[in-house]
Amino acid sequence: MDSAGLEVLSEEECLRLLAKVPVGRIVFTDRALPAVQPVAFAVDGQSVFILTSPRSRLALAATGTVVAFEADEFSGTLVRSGWSVVAVGQARRVVRETELAQARRLGLRPWAPDAQEYYLQIGIEIISGRRLLG
Repeated sequence: MDSAGLEVLSEEECLRLLAKVPVGRIVFTDRALPAVQPVAFAVDGQSVFILTSPRSRLALAATGTVVAFEADEFSGTLVRSGWSVVAVGQARRVVRETELAQARRLGLRPWAPDAQEYYLQIGIEIISGRRLLG
């Protein structure tokens, strides 16, 4: 438990929870300002993969930088429960053919209709999570 009474999650539990939801939020810097964007994603090992367009704001601003990635799930009932996981790492474009094949197998379906084969991989360096049990 942390000081707020939330359960602190292990790295393994954080990765398991991330893998069970389809949408998260990437936090990056765009023109010296913080930006948050919802994205479809997949987790593979110690990495988060996102499919976007090469000319997207996300691709242009986040590639080659440190980003944060957050996903959560909360109940909408009277009994409050849920969890939140935050991962931090370097975002890089996937370019090697073996890595592209791996990313393609994840079956990502982007939100953006103009998304092309521009995969961002966030190598998770720091991960933390909390759970609220109602």
